[in-house]
Amino acid sequence: VQLQASGGGLVQPGGSLTVSCAATGHPGETPVIAWFRQAPGLSREVVSCIVSTGPATYNMQFVDSVKDRFYISRDNVHNAVALQMFRLKPEDTGVYTCAATNYMTDTNCLRISYHYWGRGTLVTVSS
Repeated sequence: VQLQASGGGLVQPGGSLTVSCAATGHPGETPVIAWFRQAPGLSREVVSCIVSTGPATYNMQFVDSVKDRFYISRDNVHNAVALQMFRLKPEDTGVYTCAATNYMTDTNCLRISYHYWGRGTLVTVSS
């Protein structure tokens, strides 16, 4: 699976931004896809993930710090995942990277290991 992230940029606090991830791989696979971020001086953390549970149904998870501000969506036809970010805060600043795996080893995709990684896109929240 190869991943390509896009959509980062500079946004003011309180603003919105969407980052996108396009995954290409073996036809027929619908990998679990997650977004991670790494703030300056901090470790990388998972932010959100999405699992296809049926033809048009999904299980989505968010870490507490972004709940009700970030939303994740998926286009299985194109294997693309978008992370919509609203009411952004300076602490949301970081390099956002998408990752994927074909192995769902836990009921919560925030707790699994990811095996394929894309290059990150920088999101800067600053006035």
